[in-house]
Amino acid sequence: MAEFLTGLKRTKMCGEYTSADIGRKVTAMGFVAKYRNLGSIQFVDLRDRTGILQICFSESDYPEVFAKSTAVRNEYVLAVTGTVRARGEKNVNPNIPTGEIELLADGLRIISEADTPPFAVSDLANVGENLRLKYRYLDLRRPSLQKILMTRAKIVETTFNYMSAHGFLNIETPFLGKSTPEGARDYLVPSRVHPGSFYALPQSPQLYKQLLMISGFDKYFQIVKCFRDEDLRANRQPEFTQIDIEMSYVDSARDVMYAAEGLIREIFKQTVGLKLPRHFRQLKYKDAMERFGSDKPDTRFGLELNDVTKLVRNCGFPVFDAAASKRGMSVRGINAKGLASLTRKEIDAYQDVVREYGAKGLAYIALKPEGVSSPIRKFFDEDRFDALVKAMGGETGDILFFVADKDKKVFDALGALRLAIAKKHGLIDESVFDVLWVTEFPLYEYDEEEKRLVAMHHPFTSPMNEDLKYIDKKPLKVRAKAYDLVINGQEAGGGSVRIHSREIQRKMFEKIGLSEKDITERFGFFVEAFGYGVPPHGGLAFGLDRLVMLLTGTDNIKDVIAFPKNQAAMGLMENCPSEVEKSQLDELGITVAGEEKK
Repeated sequence: MAEFLTGLKRTKMCGEYTSADIGRKVTAMGFVAKYRNLGSIQFVDLRDRTGILQICFSESDYPEVFAKSTAVRNEYVLAVTGTVRARGEKNVNPNIPTGEIELLADGLRIISEADTPPFAVSDLANVGENLRLKYRYLDLRRPSLQKILMTRAKIVETTFNYMSAHGFLNIETPFLGKSTPEGARDYLVPSRVHPGSFYALPQSPQLYKQLLMISGFDKYFQIVKCFRDEDLRANRQPEFTQIDIEMSYVDSARDVMYAAEGLIREIFKQTVGLKLPRHFRQLKYKDAMERFGSDKPDTRFGLELNDVTKLVRNCGFPVFDAAASKRGMSVRGINAKGLASLTRKEIDAYQDVVREYGAKGLAYIALKPEGVSSPIRKFFDEDRFDALVKAMGGETGDILFFVADKDKKVFDALGALRLAIAKKHGLIDESVFDVLWVTEFPLYEYDEEEKRLVAMHHPFTSPMNEDLKYIDKKPLKVRAKAYDLVINGQEAGGGSVRIHSREIQRKMFEKIGLSEKDITERFGFFVEAFGYGVPPHGGLAFGLDRLVMLLTGTDNIKDVIAFPKNQAAMGLMENCPSEVEKSQLDELGITVAGEEKK
C-alpha cells in the first residue's frame, strides 16, 4: 500500500547531486527507472526530469530497508533517505552526470505503486506512436522528451525576458473572435446566447495586434495559441503556438527584422549556446526561387538551379521546345556532382519526386567515365549538347537533371529534388544552423482553381512603395514589404510591414475580389478603425513549435508539444473529439447531420 509523504522534504532533484554531496544525509524522490537485485544488494535508478540518481539498498547495512526495497518495481514513486557516497573507481558510470556517486539508503517510503506499464519508458524501439500518444503521461517521462520540453520552456522564458526588456508589452488577444474565411478553415464555436451565430478560434491574432497599434500601445508581443482546421503533417497540428510581435512607427521592413534578430540571437544563445551574427543574410524571393527552387531555401549545400531556357530553345526535344517557347514556362536543371553512377532505380525514384510536385518528368544526362548516358542526347547536335553541359558546369562523373514546365512547377519540382538528393547522399552539414531572411515576396499570386488574385501572405501586407504604380494593371509585378526567417530550410517565422493607408487597404481588398459587402461583413470593424488615425506599423510571428523542433533536432512536431493530436487530429489519450450529450446540442440549437429528428 502506498505511504503518505508526511514529514519528508526532498533535499534536491536527482540529477543535481555531485561529488560535493559525499557524506551528506539527504532525501531523494522520483520514479523508478530501473532496478537490479543482486542478492544481498539492490540498485535502483531513481529518475526525475533532471536525471538519474543511483540508490543502493544493502541487506548488510540496513536489512529492514533492503527487505522493503525488494517490492519495488519500475515506475513506482519513492522517497529515499540515506547518505551520499562515492561509487568507487571501478563502478563509476561516465554516461551520466551523477555517475561518480550513489545514495546508500537507510529509509524508504513507497509513495505510489505502479501497474505494469504498456511499454517500457526506457525502451521505445518497437512502440508505435499511437500507443505512446494514448499513454502520453508515460511517454513524457522519457528524458529525451523532457529535455525538449525544457528547451521549449527556456525559449518561452527567454522571449518574455528579452521582449519585456526592449519595451514590448505582453497583451492577450481574444480566443473567441470573428470568422474571416480567407485562408485555412476556421475552427468554429457555436454561441448559446446568440443561436445560429458562431465565434471562430484565431488562426492568428493578426487583426487584433494591428488594432493594438491603432490603439497606441506601440510595441506588443504575445506567446499565443492559434488554430487551423486543416490536414495534418509531421510538422503541423490543429493547434499551435506563435511568438507574436507588432511594433509602430517602423520605417521599413528592416526595423522589424532587426528587432526580431535580437530575439532569435538571444534564444540561440540561451538554448544551444550559439552566437549568431549581428545581422542575418538576406535573399530576395526572386533569387531564392531561381537559385534554390524554394522560398525557404536550405543553403547548407549547393545543387543550385540553372536556367537553360534560351540555350535549349528549338533544340529538337519537344518537351524542351514547348517550355522554351511560352511565357511563364522554363527549362531548368541541377548538377548532381559526382553522382553519374546512380542506378536506373535511383533515377526513377527521383522521377517520382518531381512528379509529386506536378512535373511531367525528369530528363537527365549522366556524364559517365565510359561515355554519356541520356535519353535526350539524340535530340541535340554536338555543339548545342556541349554548350548545355558546359552551362550546367558538367564534368565527368556528374549527372545533370532537367525539368521543363510552368515556372512554379519547375521551381517546386527541382527544389524538392535538390533536397531529396542532398538528404540521400549526405550533402547537408547537420551540425550547422543556416539562418537567413527571404525578402521582397510578391504581394499577390494567382489562384488557378479560383481564377483570381489572392494575397501571398495576407491582405494587410503593404506593397513596396516603388511598385504601387503597378497595382492596377500589373498586380503580379508588385512586391510586398514581407519577410520570412528561414532556418535550415524551414520557415521559422514571417511577417510584413502593414498597410496603414485606408485607400491602399481598400484597394488591396478589391484586387483579391472582395465586394463592398464582403469587406463590411468580414472586416468592417477593422476598416472603420482606419478612419481614426493609423501609425505605420509592422510585425511578424515565429512558430514556437517549429523553433523548438529546429533547436532540438527533431523532425516531428508531436515531440515538442506536451499533449499533441495524432495525424487524424485525434487526442488518443483523452479520446477527443467526442460526442456530447444531446441536451448540450439542444441548448445550442444544433442537430447532428444524419440523426433522426424526434
